[in-house]
Amino acid sequence: MHYNMHNLVCFGREGNLYHISDTVMEQPQVLTRQDLIRVRYAKGSFAPQGKMYWINKVDKKIELKPAIQMGIKKTVNEMIGVPFPLIGVKGLRWMARDLKKWPKKHGNDKASFYLGQILRMAEDFGTGGAGFRYIYGAFLKEAGELCDNHQGLLEASDMMGKTANKWREFTYLGARNCKNRSKPEEDYGMLSEKLLDIASGEEKVYQKLKLIKF
Repeated sequence: MHYNMHNLVCFGREGNLYHISDTVMEQPQVLTRQDLIRVRYAKGSFAPQGKMYWINKVDKKIELKPAIQMGIKKTVNEMIGVPFPLIGVKGLRWMARDLKKWPKKHGNDKASFYLGQILRMAEDFGTGGAGFRYIYGAFLKEAGELCDNHQGLLEASDMMGKTANKWREFTYLGARNCKNRSKPEEDYGMLSEKLLDIASGEEKVYQKLKLIKF
């Protein structure tokens, strides 16, 4: 699986072998120096260009509030501030509108394959879907508690949790569709409407975060 927007952690070395932690793999892996160089300088879209990050030291006292503010601002911009139509909430709406056309546009087999790819990227390998929304909701809750029980952050956390529940329902119905176990009404049109509803819910979360004063 070649995907250039991916990070891994190297946590040890023995001679020519490096110990790797990767979110896709359940257990730590081992790579040779040659293999590690190969993936570090992989070609193609969004080529990593050898980017590598490491920690030299950790201060005893870390001020998290500025980092929280910067992180939330960056996420808000990427989800609702980028004008390009395939990014963030706009991208969700684009995909939702296209989704309902797939059976007629591509045929049932290819439509099912494409839907399966969305579900895999949302729940297994990618950075979308319910699991990551639950994680972000938990982050907002912890951030709210750290920022003197900031009501806006706590409310946004609750809203994101509800959005995550809708993502889980979408992937559940999508999986039933791929396995030909869905009810007649659980078609691509319904999946499209659910994804549009998810996009609207997420937009409200990010609009709320955008207005928060720390």
